[in-house]
Amino acid sequence: MSQLLPIVGPVSPTGPEATPSIITIQKVKLKDQQLTCEFTEQRTQDAPPRAFALTCAEQVHPDLSHRLSRLVPHLCLLTEQLTETPDFWPDTAEELPARFQAFTVTGFSTGKHQSGVTLIGQRALTTGKVLNLTSPYVSFDDETDAAYAYAPLLETELGEALTEVEAALRGKCTEYRQLDLFEQPGTANVLLVSTRPEA
Repeated sequence: MSQLLPIVGPVSPTGPEATPSIITIQKVKLKDQQLTCEFTEQRTQDAPPRAFALTCAEQVHPDLSHRLSRLVPHLCLLTEQLTETPDFWPDTAEELPARFQAFTVTGFSTGKHQSGVTLIGQRALTTGKVLNLTSPYVSFDDETDAAYAYAPLLETELGEALTEVEAALRGKCTEYRQLDLFEQPGTANVLLVSTRPEA
């Protein structure tokens, strides 16, 4: 596993060791296993936030895809695509059951101070076409009768997804695309010699 970066933006090479910055994620989109994210970053609690929109060139780590998949049951309930049954909720360790196979969560948008979320996803139809789905906004502070019954569980699952998104912003991606931090033995001081004749 590669070391995660303390901040996303540029670091002064002559400055002291940077402490991890404060990242607040606002929008997340996953397409073709590449992350696009809108977020703010503060170097310290008192520093003004800097806004970023970033698309990662690397493919996301499987941990992030897994965390987004854990939001699928919520998307299905919130968009009324499936109804809850006694065995609706999968165990945390198991992969999603077959009833969720046609659904994916492709992103989300958080409310101010991450006090709620709107899930974005898709349903693969039998015709081969895709139905785009957007859930209603779920407030984690809503205590009315109309509140989403599983808001605390959704908040927990979202928190775990946000942790993986932040790790991706700091450099966590698929292992085969990561480079070693240090030179491998036998690769240092290699002299390349041109065989092209001098003109």
